[in-house]
Amino acid sequence: MKVLITGGAGFIGSHVAEELLAAGHSVALFDNLDGQVHPGRRPPGYLPRGAVLHRGDVRRRAPLAKAIRSAEAILHLAAVVGVGQSQYQIHRYSDVNVCGTACLLDILANERHRVRRVVVAGSMSAYGEGAYDCARCGRVRPSIRTQKDVRGKRWDPACPSCGGPLSPRATTEEDVFQSPSTYAITKATQESLVLNYGRTYGVSCASLRFFNVYGPRQALSNPYTGVAAIFLSRIKNGRPPVVYEDGEQTRDFVSVLDIARACRLALEKEKAAGVALNIGTGHAVSIRHVAETLARLEGSEVAPELTQAFRKGDVRHCYPDVSLAGRVLGYRPRVAFDHGMRDLVAWGRGAEAKDYFARADRELRRRGLL
Repeated sequence: MKVLITGGAGFIGSHVAEELLAAGHSVALFDNLDGQVHPGRRPPGYLPRGAVLHRGDVRRRAPLAKAIRSAEAILHLAAVVGVGQSQYQIHRYSDVNVCGTACLLDILANERHRVRRVVVAGSMSAYGEGAYDCARCGRVRPSIRTQKDVRGKRWDPACPSCGGPLSPRATTEEDVFQSPSTYAITKATQESLVLNYGRTYGVSCASLRFFNVYGPRQALSNPYTGVAAIFLSRIKNGRPPVVYEDGEQTRDFVSVLDIARACRLALEKEKAAGVALNIGTGHAVSIRHVAETLARLEGSEVAPELTQAFRKGDVRHCYPDVSLAGRVLGYRPRVAFDHGMRDLVAWGRGAEAKDYFARADRELRRRGLL
């Protein structure tokens, strides 16, 4: 199968390319080499041999259409990422994530091609607050917390029906999106556009809702990338990783190696047509534990700085039920948290890590988002 990966020069795309090449597929990459991710807009040295790189922007029809002509399947990863930054770069995020996806689908709907399968990278951020159990009301989905809700440092949401305490539980694909940021809204829209195209034209389309992806090749100098890479950059520079709230908020951290395998399976499996699937490990990990684990593995005595500050739009707990991905794709996470973090730290020892977190934090505070 000839696969085109948009955003293919990124750390996720490069791992998927390796996975596909090892399975005997042909791979082409389409990427604009954004300077926030790729310093100097240069192709990264880790791109796998055998993958052809096409430089281009998904918003520009001609180069994208040219790259699509030889493809039989598309993995659509191209997107601007970062929740906080999206709250004030609204036009940029909407333009790249939504209009770029619309451009790709418009080409597929109106020009000749051989593409019979499209897989888009969805995002757990679209869910907003995760699912919970209330002893009185059962399973509930509280709304996104506000500054008023967390006054007095009461971080955990209350039951939306009775006001009682809640216990986090796994979020399923049936849970309704409560997108709390521009980034989340654009990712939810990407998914809807792709699945709608598939239903309309009888093309096999699927969305993989990635949870918190981490691993080797993640940009350590991008303050808007995943939290694990941001923490590692701080630690490598002898500074404490900054943790909002009390650090006990939880997420699911999934290795990029598991993500790459899930992408290959979704491209290969006929059963994946028309579905949206959670891709994670199914286990919740506190943000504080992530910071402490990275410091320990890096051999640093730096302790996380717990700010007791609330970032607007942040959720308290969200981790997935991944059983549907198991049934549809045969997906099972293989990389344990500690092992995956060791992979990230080992990669980081040879990677440039400029710490721009303080600048990003100041920008959020200046705009009243923190």
